[in-house]
Order: sequence, then C-alpha cells, then structure tokens
Amino acid sequence: MQPMVRVFGAALASSALVLGASQVAVAAPEGQPEFNVGAIDWKPCEEVPTVECGFLELPVDYAKPKGEKFQLAVSRRKANDPSQRIGAMVINPGGPGGSGVDFSFGADRYFSKEIVDKFDVIGFDPRGVARSAPIKCSAEMLQKTPSSYPKSKAEFDALVVFNKALREDCRKQSGAIFDNASTAEVAQDIDAIRRALGEKKINYYGISYGTIMGQHYAERFGRNIRAMIIDSNMDHSLGTKAFLDSEARTAEDSFDEWVKWSDRSPSSPFHGQDLRKIWKDLLAKAERGEVPAPWDPTLKMTPEDLGSGVVGMAYGPSWKPFADQVKQIIDGVQAPKSAFSAFAAEETFPNPFPGIFCNDYNLRVSSWGEYQALTKSEYRIAPNTRGSSLGHGAMMGCAGFPKATNPQRTLKIKNAPKILLTNAKHDPATAYEWAVNAHRQSRDTTVFVTYEGWGHGVYDRSECTLKINNEYLVSLKLPRNGTSCAAVEPAETATMSVKPRVPAGPYSIA
Repeated sequence: MQPMVRVFGAALASSALVLGASQVAVAAPEGQPEFNVGAIDWKPCEEVPTVECGFLELPVDYAKPKGEKFQLAVSRRKANDPSQRIGAMVINPGGPGGSGVDFSFGADRYFSKEIVDKFDVIGFDPRGVARSAPIKCSAEMLQKTPSSYPKSKAEFDALVVFNKALREDCRKQSGAIFDNASTAEVAQDIDAIRRALGEKKINYYGISYGTIMGQHYAERFGRNIRAMIIDSNMDHSLGTKAFLDSEARTAEDSFDEWVKWSDRSPSSPFHGQDLRKIWKDLLAKAERGEVPAPWDPTLKMTPEDLGSGVVGMAYGPSWKPFADQVKQIIDGVQAPKSAFSAFAAEETFPNPFPGIFCNDYNLRVSSWGEYQALTKSEYRIAPNTRGSSLGHGAMMGCAGFPKATNPQRTLKIKNAPKILLTNAKHDPATAYEWAVNAHRQSRDTTVFVTYEGWGHGVYDRSECTLKINNEYLVSLKLPRNGTSCAAVEPAETATMSVKPRVPAGPYSIA
C-alpha cells in the first residue's frame, strides 16, 4: 500500500515498447472462450537497454475474446548466467498503480545476485497502469478533489457527487479498460504472459497489492506455479468496518513504535521528553487550525495530515527524518516550496485507483450516518493518527461507486504448491493481522514467516529474511511454518534503504 499523496506527478514518459505481429493459439482459461496470445517481439527498452521490452495483445474483456484488445506492457531481464537458469520470475510492486516494468529495471539492485543470475525477471504493467492502457482522469477534475474527511452531511453528499462525476470522467478518458481492470483480469493476464513466454510453470514475487494478484493467480492457475512469494499481504476477505479498523490499528502501532524509538534513541530531537504529550498538543493545535503547513504557510495542517505523515514515515521506517520534520513544524520552520510538486500542464493524469481498487474492494459507505459511525470507530482505535490515511482514503475514494466486480471473498487455494507468505510485524500499510488472516484462509498451501521488525516489504530486511526467500526461490526449500526473523534496527541516517524500496498498496500512485 502506498501513502496518501497530496499532488500528482508529471505524465509518464513514453517508452520504446514494440508489439510483435505473430500470433500463437493457446488454450483459454477454464470457463472462458478460446483466445489468441501474441508472441512478444522483444526489443531493448528505451530506459534500460539491457532489459528487453515488448507488448502482449490481450482481450479487454476475456468473456469477449474477439472483442476490443489492449496492449499489455511486458519486460524481460534475462538471467545473468544462462547455464544456471531456473526459469522465469514474474514480479509486481503493488499499488494499485505500480509499474512492474519499472520494477524490473532495478531488479538487480532489489534482488540478490543469486536470483538475477538464475531467473529471467519478468515485469509487467497491469492493465490500466503506466504503459498498459493507463486509466486516466482529467487534471481539472482531480484538482477539485474534495477532502476525504467531510465534516457535515452536506460535505459528505458533495464528495459522493464528485466521486460519481470523477468516475464517469475517468471512464470517458480511459475507455473500456476502466470497467475491466480488476485483479481477477490481471490474474488471467499473468497466465497469458506465461503462455507467451513458453513456460510450463512460472515463479512469482509480488509485494503489497501484488499479493492480491498472486493470491488470485494461485487460486485459478495454481498448477502453473513453481514458486510464489507474497510479501506484505493484502486480505481480500474484509468488509468495510474490518478493513478500516485493521488499518487504524496498524497506523496507531506505527505511532507507538516511533515513540519507542525516540525514547531509546539519543539522536531523536524529542529524546528524554514526553513525545506523546508533545504530539497530543500538536494535534490539538492542528484541530484549532494553528499549524501552518510546511509546504505552504497559507494553508493549515489538519490532525489527519499529521496522522498521514506517521503512516508514510513508517514505510521505511524513517523515524529520525520524521522526528526532525515534526520538530520543524513545532518550531515553525518552513520548507522551500521547490520541495513540493505541482500539477504539470497536462490535460489528463494517470489515476488507476478507481478502476482497480474500487472493483476489487466493495467498500461502500451508504450514508452520512454510516460514515460517522465508521470514523468514530477508527478514531477511537487510533487517536494519535486519526485512523489510517490509507484505509480511510481507500474507503472514501470509492464512495458513490457501483458495486465492485471482483468483491471480497475468502481465499481458497487448492491446486498450488507451497507458497511463501511473509509480513513485518509492524507494517504500516498491509497490517500484520491481514497476513495472519490470509494464512488462516490458506493454511494448507502457505508457509507463514514473520519479520519481527518494522516497515513495508520483507524480502531483504535481514540476513534471515533474505536467506529464507532466496533458498525457497532457488531450491524450493521452505522453513517451518510460523518461523520468525528477529527485528533489525533501521539505520537512522537514511530516509530509505540502499536498495530500492518498492511502492505498494491500495492507493494510487501519482
């Protein structure tokens, strides 16, 4: 899951992806009409010529295989040591909205050398994302997005009206892909990639929202898996209140862990002080409209803004930089405006969230009264973060939408090999309890490993997690179910890992 963003970045740069002309007939997924998958005409990627890029032509609607098509962007980083090649590993960085093609460009920095030596790393941009028929919305509409924290029935009703208008705008700007971009379709796309590659079985690594893709693929195409790692797990069985409350619990946990770090770390500007009281006073000032926003002193920060900062900080985690920023806010220090982006002069912007998440999760708030009850619960659970900006924003981003086409349900994996399921105990985005629940639903097919530390993403958090992941991918060796890896204290001087951390989770990236 990705932290809430205030502004939207520039439009995606064009890429040199080339569509192959030849077609090969393949068997359709069970219960679907036959369709053809195009052979991929690989060419050097414009951004990273050592990686190959191409397009795969697929049906927008698998129930109508002869109908409208779209181009799925795919990339391939060939195994560095062909003599030791094990197979193809499809990867996804989450989102919804993360580019798997971009992820593959840095795969040699994210994955261990042993992995990139022995696997072809296959990236793809899920339908509706980046180079794959991207879902777009009018910049003019997006600039008018109201607060997802309405303070009255009138504001709530206005948000619902806006969401409905935005949905229609996005559908108009994006075309038929908007209504056919759920993860159920993405699972079928992944198997089409497998067929186009000529692989009998594939390996898969998905993080955060990429775990839903892995879960769906394992349910439907389990026999086509050699190895699968689902890292930092979504729980696709939760109803609205359970989703919101669980996100609130993990957000409050992130605040608690930050306070504990400050208490034990002399480098914290609040070390030796009562940080909980300091934060409580700051929230009260924000409630009164007395905290100028560091990005624009004419604006005032809300308590929800501060809570969103906690969630974003905990991804790393970036305890020290966040503490320094909070100290600057308290002291009234303004950040240079150049540090904050603004809308580029574009007519449309990528916005995959409404077409993907709102079709995967049926989180619908039907009335102002229901909203008040849900918000009261999340604020009670997480008073220091005002619930979770991720959970709350995801819920309100779908308010007013029709029912999801791929709604929540219990995970049922029957024909897959053993899958490695991992999660950090103190993940701010994909709550640890989500992983516990996903494992409970798939206990016969998943082996659950806990990283006892912090942050979003487990793969390389420690020597322990790295060893478990790599041994499984290479030799299919798995640890005992319920294995834990000890926490490793994050470096205080860095705002992020030396290796690229991958964005992920139920919020659109901009």
